[in-house]
Amino acid sequence: MTTYRRPVPLLWWLGTPAYVRFAIRELTCVFIAAYVILLLILVQRIATGPAAYEAYLRWLLSPALLGFHVVALAAAVYHTLTWLRLAPLAVVVRVRGRRVPPSAIIAGNIALWIVISVVLGWVLLRGPA
Repeated sequence: MTTYRRPVPLLWWLGTPAYVRFAIRELTCVFIAAYVILLLILVQRIATGPAAYEAYLRWLLSPALLGFHVVALAAAVYHTLTWLRLAPLAVVVRVRGRRVPPSAIIAGNIALWIVISVVLGWVLLRGPA
């Protein structure tokens, strides 16, 4: 008996905007992983000594790496926003027996993310005490 398999084009997912957004979101993980590798190299260079650390910092100032950091930041922001938008699908929050609207959960998540980012930025930019 022969089984019929309908041919599926390679880029079938481009026809649906939700699938495109999902693919982009998953692709952002590649940039995050590459950034983690850069951080691991940084730790290794710090352990190696001051000369290796200074050379690494000079390498990070190259235009290609600066461009990578901009792309990685955009990927991280997109990934975070899409992740926070998924929260109402994962958890149903009830207050006084009523379900909290998904938009309120999303807004709360984004507001908390901004507050934490501002506090961390302030602490890091303030420098050593």
